[in-house]
Amino acid sequence: MRKVRYEEMLPDEIVAERTQTPIAYLPIGTMEWHGEHLAVGNDALKAHALAIRVAERGGGLVFPPLYYGENREDSLMEFDYDPDGRIKEKMVLSKESFEPGYMHKPSYLQDAFYTELLLHILFEIESLGFKVIVILAGHYPLLRHAQEAAKEYSKTGKAKVWTIIGYEIVRDVIPDAGDHAGKWETSLLIALRPECVDISRLADDKSIPLVGVMGTDPRGTASKEFGEFALNLLIDRIVAQTHKLLEQERELG
Repeated sequence: MRKVRYEEMLPDEIVAERTQTPIAYLPIGTMEWHGEHLAVGNDALKAHALAIRVAERGGGLVFPPLYYGENREDSLMEFDYDPDGRIKEKMVLSKESFEPGYMHKPSYLQDAFYTELLLHILFEIESLGFKVIVILAGHYPLLRHAQEAAKEYSKTGKAKVWTIIGYEIVRDVIPDAGDHAGKWETSLLIALRPECVDISRLADDKSIPLVGVMGTDPRGTASKEFGEFALNLLIDRIVAQTHKLLEQERELG
């Protein structure tokens, strides 16, 4: 496949692709528990791999995924959704590792920092000549910060910005799209990065509850076939919308 990762490209390659399709993709995620069967970087891994597939099919370039900077004391499995400490136990981490204040910065300042970081990146991407910027939030809570950054950016920024998670644009076809390490995310990662998935790590006995998995149990339901189906639908719809935004931008300017 042709090169689409911005950081890996030569200047003349960038200019050629940007001239034809000035669309930039920014995948964002975090490092967080996603069951015993998925890589902890699942959110950014899937967003980055999806963005690459989209760019390969519809043009545009993919910027490096952002793994750092988000609030680590809100909407994080290890912090908010581990009351019995089972995740920390499996990660061989003490409870003190995720006690309030462990980030040495109040939660609201962590939020403000991340939104400002995204705003900074938006202006950076604009300065590199792109007309449409898509922020693809693999970690769902980050969509709010992406939307806040996009709103602030729109006051003076020149590019069109679209902020999405992905599952919300296919729920008319896949009503249960979107989960945490369940059938949806597991299937997508199988299709996108199979080396980052190992369902055999989960107990065969379905009466044994999974740790930190929300949504349809992936045991017996997650598959490459479902992942590819969902992936192709996502790609088709993202390509269609980004090209619509690009056409609108060209009509305006």
